[in-house]
Amino acid sequence: MGSLPNLETPPQISRISTVVPATPRGEENSAYNLNYMDLLMKLHYIRSIYLFNSKAVQNLSISDLKAPMFQLLDSYSHVSGRVRISESGRPFIKCNDAGVRIAESHCEKTLREWLDEKEYSVDELVYDHVLGPDLAFSPLVFVKFTFFKCGGLSVGLSWAHILGDAFSARNFITKWSHTLAGQAPPKSLHMPNLTKPQFLSNSVYDNPISIKRATTIEEYWLAATDSYVATHTFHITSKQLHHLLTTSTSTNININTKTKYFEIISAMIWKCIGQIRGNFGPRVVTICTTNISNRAENEFPTNGSVLSKIETSLSPGESEISELVKLIAEKKMNENHGLEKMMEEGEGKDDFIVYGAKLTFVDLEEGNFYGVKINGQKPILANCDFRGVGDQGVVLVLSGPEDYNGNNGRMVTISLPGKELDQLKCKLSFSCKLQPWNFLRESEQRGDTTTATTITTTSTTVSVTMATTNIATTTTFVLR
Repeated sequence: MGSLPNLETPPQISRISTVVPATPRGEENSAYNLNYMDLLMKLHYIRSIYLFNSKAVQNLSISDLKAPMFQLLDSYSHVSGRVRISESGRPFIKCNDAGVRIAESHCEKTLREWLDEKEYSVDELVYDHVLGPDLAFSPLVFVKFTFFKCGGLSVGLSWAHILGDAFSARNFITKWSHTLAGQAPPKSLHMPNLTKPQFLSNSVYDNPISIKRATTIEEYWLAATDSYVATHTFHITSKQLHHLLTTSTSTNININTKTKYFEIISAMIWKCIGQIRGNFGPRVVTICTTNISNRAENEFPTNGSVLSKIETSLSPGESEISELVKLIAEKKMNENHGLEKMMEEGEGKDDFIVYGAKLTFVDLEEGNFYGVKINGQKPILANCDFRGVGDQGVVLVLSGPEDYNGNNGRMVTISLPGKELDQLKCKLSFSCKLQPWNFLRESEQRGDTTTATTITTTSTTVSVTMATTNIATTTTFVLR
């Protein structure tokens, strides 16, 4: 079904303005050519939020928050550009200094009240935008600042995936926070190495199956779907991760190996969804990974992900989690070669769904979402989801908030058709020993103020996400 942006949800937006690069380009309007992976991702959008308490904000005004963006956009020239279509039909970005949009809103609730109540959704903290119908007037980036009654602040980023992946989006908003702190933005960014994908023994050259052709909604760059896709986030603490590692894998996989939490969490979710869908799968899934160690510190935004398929004759719902972990770790087949070939043959004109074409698992564990700081303070919550997900669903695994021992758990954001998502929550509650627990009540009973702060962050995670899916009850799920 898909849905177009809803621009009239509370808290009401009091003002929308445009920020352009501090140094005009004049007549030097250049074209930024999009590569095959950029064009492959053009129907997807990355949305992230960063919530700060009043101590971090310290009465910063909207002018204070906007000022660093002018300087930053001098380096990010194509981010403030607009999409154009060449005579051949291939999209490109015209670097014309059209700017990014800044949305300012004010909420009548405190940050605590916002997080405790269920009627508001996470979408309200991010300006809901898609490209189209007139591409020449469609900003590629929106940044939304929501001021809460208590002095808290939400920074919400909506980033067209055609610009770069989730790590690039995170780098952009992190550079903004550095500039806000008084650091000079980079004078220029390093262009990424856009060499062709390295052909390895696990590469697939023809007929990639990790994507599917899409039908767009009217003239918007958004794919139509057959069902309503809802989103929910689970927060798993570091202690619970250790428990999951030691109880969900076989004896030949232990904590001293290179097994990643991403692989274990993905295997657990894959098994549960396999049980829900029964004979219909999924026996083919997509794994999306990114080697950020190869990226320069001040690198130009890029879509540098590797899309791999995993095909198995096993029934995921009846398999051991350890078997699925091994498949994810060892049996990935890189499809980037075939994807590049397909996109170039179509001259970049075709529309595809990537996330949710097959059940897709995205590894964002190495993304330092808590590196975005205001006045030296980390956000009490950072979260990320994708817009434009297909019917098969997507699972994002990213680092969670730091607990009082200095350890990080994981945020697991899942987008699935609504009925499947409800079944998954029940299954994780009963089959995988995830039980509802009121973190705030327990921490208050213990009188542990340090824990209470951490717990508030945990409760925040679930409250925000539950609102996204319009679920009537707020629960946090904990591994026992």
